[in-house]
Amino acid sequence: MAKKKTAKKKTAKKKAAPKKTKEVLVVASKVKAYVKSKGMMTSSDSIAALNDVVYAAIDAGIKRTQANRRSTLKPQDL
Repeated sequence: MAKKKTAKKKTAKKKAAPKKTKEVLVVASKVKAYVKSKGMMTSSDSIAALNDVVYAAIDAGIKRTQANRRSTLKPQDL
């Protein structure tokens, strides 16, 4: 009796999708220096949180600019 070989189906490993990280818009060293000048310390994740706040402010300003049918973001939009 001959043994019948069964073909194993090869499964390709899927690579994890790269995390979409936002570009940092704030200068960490400047923020840390400012916080230090006020007698405080900066935590390791505070720059990322501040970056999120900046993105949110810009996004809100863009919505206001579009609502006013303009294409230029102005100080009053922020």
